[in-house]
Amino acid sequence: MRYAVLVTGPAGAGKSTFSRSFMTHLNMSKRTGHLVNLDPAASSGSFEYEPVIDIKDLISVEDVMNEYNYGPNGGLVYCFEYLLENMDWLEEELGGYDDDYLIIDCPGQIELYTHHPFLPSLVQNLQRMGIRTCAVYLIESQFMEDKYKFFSGVLSAMSAMVNLEIPWINIMSKMDLVTSNAEDPSGGARNGLRGRRNIARYLDPDPLLLSFAHGDDRPAPNPRFHALNQAIVHLIEDHPLVSFLPLDLTSPDSLETVISHIDYTMQYGEDEEPKEPHDLDEGDFQDLE
Repeated sequence: MRYAVLVTGPAGAGKSTFSRSFMTHLNMSKRTGHLVNLDPAASSGSFEYEPVIDIKDLISVEDVMNEYNYGPNGGLVYCFEYLLENMDWLEEELGGYDDDYLIIDCPGQIELYTHHPFLPSLVQNLQRMGIRTCAVYLIESQFMEDKYKFFSGVLSAMSAMVNLEIPWINIMSKMDLVTSNAEDPSGGARNGLRGRRNIARYLDPDPLLLSFAHGDDRPAPNPRFHALNQAIVHLIEDHPLVSFLPLDLTSPDSLETVISHIDYTMQYGEDEEPKEPHDLDEGDFQDLE
């Protein structure tokens, strides 16, 4: 059985850093993992682990922009439409990896996850090839600094989940930049001071964060958006699909927790046959004499 993890999310969320840490963890755990780059605009020098499959070997944003005078976003969409027309190339590239873990680093354009047909078509092709697939969606902890920005991220995650229809894990990345100690000398409060209870309201999104409490010192929100905020509150309450796992890459336990959830989501290893132990011979007992 082969496994694939689509690493998705907006630009700057830490997808490539997470993919690199994921690869390091697999190597240290004696598991076979391979990095796949599906970002046609990625710099070749940005990878610590060389991708075994790179979309830039097929097409790159730079080539499209030079040839057709497209902008970056138009060039990116063209690249993926071109890949959809040449899925036999990807299938051939993936054919040499059996019983392996494929970490697929995706670009940061939100529209590719929320409404473009590329990723759903890619998932269908991966499943047709017998590759068990799930996705992780990263947003960074800085989103907690602005509750409206945070709920925009929640809605985009929800839209992507509905669009792809595969096992899914949402991750709040860069939690090492959040601290509960105002005097933290490490400077970890770049993304704000948060108590454990306050963080929990974001990891399991509390729609009441959008409400305006009586006595709040902050400026009152524009009343014209009250109905919109109420509609978002009801949507999240009626469809509680989104919750986040915290990810602090400075903590091995945090990364281990996230990867264990990914393994469980894809039922990693459940179809593998147990390995028979090697036959014992006299040489196995020499150290005991």
